[in-house]
Amino acid sequence: MKRSILMFCLALTSLASCSSTDDSDKNTSDGFDRTALLTYTADQRIIPIFKDLQAELTVLESTRADFENNPNSTQLEQLSAAWLSAYKVWQHLQMYNLGQAATTSLDAERGFRTYFNRYPVDQQRIEELVAAGDYDFEAIPTYNAQGFPGLDFLLHGTATGDAQAIDKFTSNTLAANYQQYLKDLVAHMQQVNTRLLNDWQNEYRATFINNTQNGQDGSFNKMANDFVFFYEKGFRAEKFGIPAGVFSNQPLPDRVEGLYKKDVSKALALAALDAIENAFNGKAYQQQTEGPAFKQYLEFLDRSDLVQNINQQFEDSREAINQLDDNFYLQVQNNNSQMTQTYDVIQAAVPKLKVDMKQALDFSIDYQDSDGD
Repeated sequence: MKRSILMFCLALTSLASCSSTDDSDKNTSDGFDRTALLTYTADQRIIPIFKDLQAELTVLESTRADFENNPNSTQLEQLSAAWLSAYKVWQHLQMYNLGQAATTSLDAERGFRTYFNRYPVDQQRIEELVAAGDYDFEAIPTYNAQGFPGLDFLLHGTATGDAQAIDKFTSNTLAANYQQYLKDLVAHMQQVNTRLLNDWQNEYRATFINNTQNGQDGSFNKMANDFVFFYEKGFRAEKFGIPAGVFSNQPLPDRVEGLYKKDVSKALALAALDAIENAFNGKAYQQQTEGPAFKQYLEFLDRSDLVQNINQQFEDSREAINQLDDNFYLQVQNNNSQMTQTYDVIQAAVPKLKVDMKQALDFSIDYQDSDGD
């Protein structure tokens, strides 16, 4: 009798184990080669983008040194052009908050994005740090005073008491401090990017490719989450919704990307949309070839209809964005209704990505939002 009861209990335990809903126990069973997808993403997209950003940052440092040696308007314009070129490459990298990139800063949600594109930048904090001449870009108090937005203020913004942006580096009593801050900021961006690129090339690439489990810790799940998060938050909300006042009681034009240069907001947004389209369709970085990605995965599952709908939404978003002013600061001030209309067009793809694609590809969303889908 006791043996029968014991066997019954063991059977119940086994049944409970088999019916566990823990995502970590799930295995991919749809037949799609996720290893090939992860390999292609690492080798044809992520690593080449890191390399390109490193090259762009090298050019940025070179033009910075030229400006330091000869601080005039022409050199500043060249430095500004190098900043914008690197900033556009960053738009392609931001969605890959994976490996060390996700843990490199103390901001658990933003990861390496903290060091590259946290905006709006804190102008007052930058001026305080410059005046002190003592700062640590790894420390939380500097998180809103660095990256591409920090460079935007240094190259294009006017410091307290200055008439022109260049005055910070020439006639300002703290000109030497501003030059040093600019030098240290660029150097830190180079250091972070080098560290992450080396990690991908030497260690994390193999970890990323070999982790094909279907749970939240699986590489595909993490990559898919980063992609949807970037579309919903980094693209839709930060570049359009927040400045337009979608999540507040009034428009917030000072929250646009590229606030101080101003006329690059649209260019950065379009670069981000390029990055999103290329990642979805599996376009190799700076090449015309396509490989395994979300598009091919969906087509493998006979969801070409969803692929078509999503790509059409991207096309509609591009058309809407192209109708906006190059300067989103002026766009919000002068015709914010057009900005909110563009946001609505972009928003239409969120449920397709976050609900339809998620269900088709069987990954789970691991972040929360309060603005609905």
